[in-house]
Amino acid sequence: MSKKTINSQIRERTTNIGSSANNYDIPESSASIEIETSESTLDKKKENKNPILQFFNVASKKLDSLGVETRGIERIEPYERSTNKTKQLISVIGLWLSACGGLSSMSTFYLGPLLFGLGLKNTLIAGLIGHTLGCFIAAYCSLMGPRSGCRQMVSARFLFGWWFVKLVALVSIIGVMGWSVVNCLVGGQILASLSNNKIPLWGGIVLIAGISLIVAIGGIKHLIRIEALLSLPVNFAFLMLYVVASQKFEYLTLGDAITDPATIKGNWLSFFSLCYSITSTWGSIASDYYILFPETTPDIQIFSITLLGIFIPTTFVGVAGLLIGNVALTYKPWGEAYETFGMGGLLNEAFKPWGGGGKFLLILIFLSLISNNIINTYSAAFGVQLAGTGFAKIPRWLWAFVLTAIYLICALVGRNKFATILGNFLPMVGYWISMYFIMLLEENVIFRTDKFKYLYELEFSEDVSNSIDLKQRLHIPIRSNQHYNFRIWNDYNKLTKGLAATCSFCIGATGAAVGMSQTYWIGPVARRIGGEYGGDIAMWLCMGFSGISYPFLRYLELKHFKR
Repeated sequence: MSKKTINSQIRERTTNIGSSANNYDIPESSASIEIETSESTLDKKKENKNPILQFFNVASKKLDSLGVETRGIERIEPYERSTNKTKQLISVIGLWLSACGGLSSMSTFYLGPLLFGLGLKNTLIAGLIGHTLGCFIAAYCSLMGPRSGCRQMVSARFLFGWWFVKLVALVSIIGVMGWSVVNCLVGGQILASLSNNKIPLWGGIVLIAGISLIVAIGGIKHLIRIEALLSLPVNFAFLMLYVVASQKFEYLTLGDAITDPATIKGNWLSFFSLCYSITSTWGSIASDYYILFPETTPDIQIFSITLLGIFIPTTFVGVAGLLIGNVALTYKPWGEAYETFGMGGLLNEAFKPWGGGGKFLLILIFLSLISNNIINTYSAAFGVQLAGTGFAKIPRWLWAFVLTAIYLICALVGRNKFATILGNFLPMVGYWISMYFIMLLEENVIFRTDKFKYLYELEFSEDVSNSIDLKQRLHIPIRSNQHYNFRIWNDYNKLTKGLAATCSFCIGATGAAVGMSQTYWIGPVARRIGGEYGGDIAMWLCMGFSGISYPFLRYLELKHFKR
């Protein structure tokens, strides 16, 4: 398959540097920075005659004129990124405070006392340790953003290859869409409780989905700006929740509601896995929000800001959830409110002593669901575009509509099964991100080093010199010890085959199967740990199985394919 040489692209870019400032604008067309082939050029001419694609192009141009991001999964080149790193850091802090410091994170912590029957001591230990471990997973995954300029699932091509990354992207989409279902359900419960059922549950679900869609369509710049704006009132409302709920903290109980030691141990492990999944799930999309950072941004800055940005707000709202859920076990009015309206009813009951002021604060907390949903809707669209070249031609904003319709239907169908949905899908997300993390870690610290660089002959052939040449001409610093050639992100003939990662993923899945404890399946290993329902240790087993198998398989893959 004949190709245009990259040197011609370099000449095109460098020749016009001084002629127009627009050369530094981020291109909005989904095909503007791809390495094109002669065949793809012919395909484009055919596409121009396709009435559907013509409509998409016209609509995208119109949205672009309104400030809507129309760019798809393309890589953000180093020279296209922001030079104001301080502003970027402040913006992403606001994003994490808004997205993590809300009811989405809080919702899982309720399940410790109210579903698993654990007391305050056990829920605090399991919940805090579990979600803290997940923060480290997400923080490490976020490092790929500034390094690559690619979305998280696009950079996963360097592990899973062109074809198998589609499977990983599908799992990621299911994860974030599952969170969107949870957000809609909790929001519907809140509005139904505030209005004494005058606003039906489905009304709140539709409202959250609609507002989230509007903001997600706008793109990353609008998204980050709105998230930062929402962070202050939302976190203030949660602070007031601590104050009003403290009046009932006399009902807190340290002991567990169940007495069987084996059941307590199993439930502790299962709750631990749930809380781990709250924060580790961010690992599938975390780097999406760092792609505008300079390529030379130190890893320690990205890691620290992500770790603390997720840990602090999640801990803040999570502890509140544990305390309020524990009170509901023994304080009858709160328990009845939870039985009737779920978590939304419980929060409404907690704010009741403050009358109208309490309802206003609950509305502010309601906004946190929207802020989390916006991120889910935005990032999931890129995963769909990875499914194939045909999917990538459809604009991101249109996929946002499709995904919103899907999770909206799921939320409406499952609106009366909140705890079941949350308890079933969350651990599954934690399983796959554990496998992805361990393979990414081993790829970076073992294979993407000077010791194994010679094995990447095909990946670095001809392109690496051109990549360095382009950076030098544009006066862009070259990142040290960066043994990835991210310019091949969309080159099927140079990307890894992905056989090692895919086989390790399947091997890790067997660990999940034997170690998981869910309503639909209890693995043989999990069954031996707890009582009747076992104890979930799948995250440890799948991470261990994948982590042991990947180095051997990857070495063989590199030796054979040189990429």
